[in-house]
Parts: sequence; structure tokens; C-alpha cells
Amino acid sequence: MRVIFGITGGIATGKSTVSAMLRKRGAVIVDADYWAREVVKPGSEGWAAIRQAFGEEYFHPDGTLNREKLASLVFSDEEARQRLNAITHPLIRQKMDEQVQAALAADPEAVVVLDIPLLIESMVQEGQRRVDKLILVYVPPSIQLERLMHRNGLSREEAEKRIRAQMPIDEKRQYADFIIDNSGSLAETEEQVERLMGQLRTLVHHARGQK
Repeated sequence: MRVIFGITGGIATGKSTVSAMLRKRGAVIVDADYWAREVVKPGSEGWAAIRQAFGEEYFHPDGTLNREKLASLVFSDEEARQRLNAITHPLIRQKMDEQVQAALAADPEAVVVLDIPLLIESMVQEGQRRVDKLILVYVPPSIQLERLMHRNGLSREEAEKRIRAQMPIDEKRQYADFIIDNSGSLAETEEQVERLMGQLRTLVHHARGQK
């Protein structure tokens, strides 16, 4: 029996920081953002499908995808967003599944963590749970707003708009099996991640014994 973990958060809550801490402690991080970039590299299946669906105007002269231009389209056009997702999501999932299988083949007791920004939103939308246990990286909404404004150089209005585009971070807490509170110092977050890694290893070990 295998156990697959998921890690998510909200914009500017520090999910990437916590993922890096888990990786440093031996977890296999299966990063959705990494595969999202890989599946649209020039010459790939995803790249060709996007070129056919959206046209050459969404590509740079060197053949690479113009992410900014495509992003501005899909954030303002729901039909275009769904068209893009229909192309990229199956390819991303396939690559992530392959990485999971390879990691477990190499080490049946590997702690495998899927790093997916909108994991909870997609689970709610699809009505299915993609992971066995879910880790939420949390900060209070007020800190989330401050960090986003500082990190991206946004006005309060712009930052609030981006935060509102996601499920509220406090609402996400109800879906979490583990919560890492990232509102304090990095040292405090490291302590929580150290404890969490021990719990994840224990869960994987027990699951292996129940096969």
C-alpha cells in the first residue's frame, strides 16, 4: 500500500519554501509548476497543441511560448483558459504520475509529495481526492496580503484581487491533514517541517506494512 502526500497553500504563503525544506530532508517533491513548463517546451506535444489551438502570435520568434501574453488571455477569457487546461493538464498529470512511479520503484518507502498550487480547488471542482494526506502551508490573510504586496510590488488593491481569485486560505484549513504555520521565523517553520517529516515517514512505513 502506498501513501502519496500533497502540499498546497495560497499565493504568498510560502509553499515553495516549505517544499524546499521537505526536499532537504529527503522527500521526493513532484512539482506541478516544473512539469507545466516542461510539457510546453519547443517541439513537445503540448507546445504543438497550443500552437495549433491559439496561433503563432502567442509564441516568441525563437519558438518558445510567450507565457505572459497567453496568461493575459486566459485570465480574461474563461473559454480560452479551459481550452489551455484541456491541453496541458493531462500532460502534466502524466509526467507527475511517471515521476511518482519512478520514485517508488527506486525506494518503496520514499516520502512522495505532490506540490500543486491549486490542489484543493481542483479537488473540490473534480469531486475527488488526488492525494492521501494534504499539507497546507498557512499564514493569516493579513500577512498573506502584506507579503504579496512586498514580494510582487503590488498595490493593496492589486494584491487583494489576486488573493480573491483563489479559495480563501482560512477556508482551505478544513481540507488539510497537516498545517505548517509559516507566519513566524524561518527557524520556527523549519522546526515544524522537521516534526512533519517524521510523521510522514511513519505513515509511509505503516502503509508499507499493510500491503
